[in-house]
Amino acid sequence: MPRRAVVIGAGLAGMLAAAALSGHVDEVVVLDRDELPDGPDHRRGLPQGRHAHLLMSGGLAAMEDLVPGVSMRERLLAAGAHEIPLSSGMLTLTSEGWMHRWRHDGPRMITCSRALLDWVVRTEVLAHSKTEIRTAQAVSLTGTAHRVTGVRISSKAPAGDSATDGEAVLDADLVVDAGGRGSRVVRWLEALGVTGIPERTVDSGLVNATRIYRRPEGAEHFPLTVLHADPYASRPGRSGMVLPIEGDRWMVSLAGTRGGEPPADPDGFLEYIRRLPDPILGRLVSGAEPLTDVHTSHSTHNARRYLEKARTWPEGLVVLGDALATFNPAYGQGMSVAAQGARTLSRELDRSGPAAPGLSRRVQRRVATVVEGPWATAVGQDVWYPETRGGAPKAADRLVTRYSRRLLKAATGSYQAAAALWDVSSLETGPSRLLRPSALLAALNGPLLPPLSGPPLTPAEQKLLDELDQTAS
Repeated sequence: MPRRAVVIGAGLAGMLAAAALSGHVDEVVVLDRDELPDGPDHRRGLPQGRHAHLLMSGGLAAMEDLVPGVSMRERLLAAGAHEIPLSSGMLTLTSEGWMHRWRHDGPRMITCSRALLDWVVRTEVLAHSKTEIRTAQAVSLTGTAHRVTGVRISSKAPAGDSATDGEAVLDADLVVDAGGRGSRVVRWLEALGVTGIPERTVDSGLVNATRIYRRPEGAEHFPLTVLHADPYASRPGRSGMVLPIEGDRWMVSLAGTRGGEPPADPDGFLEYIRRLPDPILGRLVSGAEPLTDVHTSHSTHNARRYLEKARTWPEGLVVLGDALATFNPAYGQGMSVAAQGARTLSRELDRSGPAAPGLSRRVQRRVATVVEGPWATAVGQDVWYPETRGGAPKAADRLVTRYSRRLLKAATGSYQAAAALWDVSSLETGPSRLLRPSALLAALNGPLLPPLSGPPLTPAEQKLLDELDQTAS
């Protein structure tokens, strides 16, 4: 008997879930309410889509596993994405000072627009799997508290599916909700009789403001530059970055927590850049040509649905990506967590098959462990900002923060400390990496190099920055 899987959401998590399912069922149907663009264009259903996105090496590795025979890295780079070595290709101002740059190799990340990344992934998954995308709105789940049997959708379903009252029921052996921040899965489960699911939201009030610029001539190899916010300064956090994206462009993205939000008008945008803790971003963009308006987004809170703690869990349902947990985008881990969640689904399907009893519950519990580290990182910092809603530092937070700040201080001038942080932030290893003897010793020793008074520019980079700087004119 043919098996069908239905995925709710055609974003990154949804398409990677389709890739995971494709080798185990006869048909994969992906539902999305948006008409998807034919190329790398922004779509309305992605509130953070116009802002900075970083694909960490741990997330890229998961993508490579999910689409065998396809190098997602090569496809992205061929489409114009950039690959940035964390050790040498970045200028980074942390809450503990400027990071030194190192010649040692280490994790790399991919930078490009979210529209490009989604388009490349969607194109490759459709080309290398038996996946169909339908434009339809998921309305509810069908089935019982013990088994989900399909999805009730809007009446755009093709002939052959049972339809009543302007809606259609799309039967499925396995349903994956990858519907993003707006997922209504908790409400849908309650309608089936699955109740008591804990939820938590931690909201620093972060606002993103982003503008695209033409990259100045000669700046092709200027490092990605990021000024991180300081969660521990007892004032609103302000941050900014200039990162290369496809099409010879720079994405300039600013962020501020409640009370320090960046404005949406062009003059205010530039003034905000100039008031960041270091003038380098203002100097970089002072003479650059803007190509877009300033776009803002308030969809930045951390939210988690603890589905793995439900007393009962129906067979035939898995929840992945932002539908399970959303993170403050300032930490750049959401896409990679979604990819690793889809890989978790794939590995469990490989191990036991789509009809194995308890499959959905096992996947849900294992995906929760993927979420835990990035969630702790995001929430552990956001609770320190003034006026954060949904959490405040507790005794355990204070203890963890003392160590993490000491390790970060060491990382400004210690390769061993920096490497530990890169491994974790890239999702190549879990948080336990920070407690290995090498990391503990690095934290104890502190920075081995003297602190930097400014960004660690090469002479050629300093010359270029001086040439680009029009802030004094």
